[in-house]
Amino acid sequence: MKYLLYILSLSILISCSMRSQKLVWEENFDGDILNEAIWNFALGDGCPNLCGWGNNELQLYTNKNHQLKDGKLIITAKKQDALYTSTRITTKAKKEFQYGRIELRAKLPIGKGLWPAFWMLGANIDKVGWPACGEIDILEYVGKEPKTVFTSLHTKDSYGNTINTQKTVINDIETGFHLYAINWTVDSIEFFVDNMLVYTFKPKEKTEEIWPFYQPFYLIINLAIGGNFGGPEVDDTIFPQEFIIDYIKVYQEK
Repeated sequence: MKYLLYILSLSILISCSMRSQKLVWEENFDGDILNEAIWNFALGDGCPNLCGWGNNELQLYTNKNHQLKDGKLIITAKKQDALYTSTRITTKAKKEFQYGRIELRAKLPIGKGLWPAFWMLGANIDKVGWPACGEIDILEYVGKEPKTVFTSLHTKDSYGNTINTQKTVINDIETGFHLYAINWTVDSIEFFVDNMLVYTFKPKEKTEEIWPFYQPFYLIINLAIGGNFGGPEVDDTIFPQEFIIDYIKVYQEK
């Protein structure tokens, strides 16, 4: 009973908070192709600058491992012979946001070795590099840890084996669609799964090393395979697997 009251109270608080915000952008993946005025394709394996995209990932990213169907983006991870392929897209230099509620509704792929994610990087990354630019991981899931969602932040103060992270066990997370969101203000970043608050980052000090979240960030959606976090084992019997994104919405203060 206490848990139900808590969930009800939290839902009311979130509802009240959202009434003070307005929808400023949404991506519903209508049409037949991605809008390249908004989205960039990351291609290849990251070499020579960032081989394995910095995490020893196994996949080769292409612009062919996705489709838009029935108002949804479907990213498909495949294995063909000895080659793993997938898709990674970003809004870098095209659509960037500073503060607000940012949410994604998606259905996860399932299987050992998969690593779907919805995340953000600071727009100044080319100037200051990573992790000084900051990283906000709104959703990470690794198939080797079923029923678990990871929400994390990476900064110059905490990168590597980050201390700014939370693992949340959700028994039905692999079933159907779920909502992943942050509420980002000048003081804190709150993380939600299905409108349930799972983690809050609100440091007392806000130096650039601790709080690089004072600037615009861009969006990233990808489905990685293997790597330091997603691997090392990959179950080749699972392929193909789909990461299905219904929509992205951004709300900001009125």
